[in-house]
Amino acid sequence: MYRNLTAAVLAAQTGWNEWESYGDDLAGFLLLAIPIVFLYGICIGSFLNVVIIRLPRGESLIKRSSHCMTCGAKIRLIDLIPVFSWIFLRGKCHSCGEKISPRYPIVESLNGLLYVANLLVFGVSVNCFLMCIFTSLLICIGFIDWDTMDMYVPMLLMIAVLAIPAYFVTYHSIWERLIGMLCISVPFFLIGEISGAYIKKKTGEKVRGIELGDTILMACAGLYLGYKSIIPAAVIGIFLAVIFGLIIKKVTGSSKFAFGPYLCVGLLLGAWFGEQISDWYYKSMLMPIFEPERMQFTTSALFPLLFR
Repeated sequence: MYRNLTAAVLAAQTGWNEWESYGDDLAGFLLLAIPIVFLYGICIGSFLNVVIIRLPRGESLIKRSSHCMTCGAKIRLIDLIPVFSWIFLRGKCHSCGEKISPRYPIVESLNGLLYVANLLVFGVSVNCFLMCIFTSLLICIGFIDWDTMDMYVPMLLMIAVLAIPAYFVTYHSIWERLIGMLCISVPFFLIGEISGAYIKKKTGEKVRGIELGDTILMACAGLYLGYKSIIPAAVIGIFLAVIFGLIIKKVTGSSKFAFGPYLCVGLLLGAWFGEQISDWYYKSMLMPIFEPERMQFTTSALFPLLFR
């Protein structure tokens, strides 16, 4: 009963009915798959740390081996085990004893956990594989923007490239993707232009309210996800940015902060639940206004089923 319930819950939450094909073997499959996916995710997360640290410094991602950022000593092979090496070393370099930032295992663990979440949401599929790539890109983009308040356009364009294979493995039409590419990025661009002109006139600074990197991010993600996911993603990202922006201003006194990390969180949640949120909003809010006849039919057809 527990296994059947698990399959039903997963199918209801994700809409991916393939979970039902595992039947009574679902629990066993998950017990095997989740640790494997997590370990794979933290290994990829270890490389993400390299990207996050080296890319803003202009260092090669592959030419130089991993090394201590303080003393420059080469990291031993045994100390390269994601997450666990940091724990065994108690967060210190084996050569100089300098503390190693806890962000290294955080990024690794985050990537592993999100890979597992993608597995549960999308099942074993090509779409899940694409979402894992998308997730890792968002982690890199978010952390780099947090550190430098800058985004790398080639990394953003990699998200747009994901739209090509995604077109063949998901049901989103090309028009849904094109609308998704424009429906958020165009308003972001206009807001950035208008706010930039206003700020320059008032202070002389060349600063935009929404930077071009954020605009390109939403355009590329919209092309990949489609409009039903990108709109809730933008709303969530803006809401988080407002809340944490107020907190940052109160603590530091500065109103400048990176917008990208909050958009990345919104994009991830939008990728998982955006379509369900859009469908709920349309049926609950818009259908009664624009399609009252259809709403009345739906409601009248629903009551006999409820009280049968």
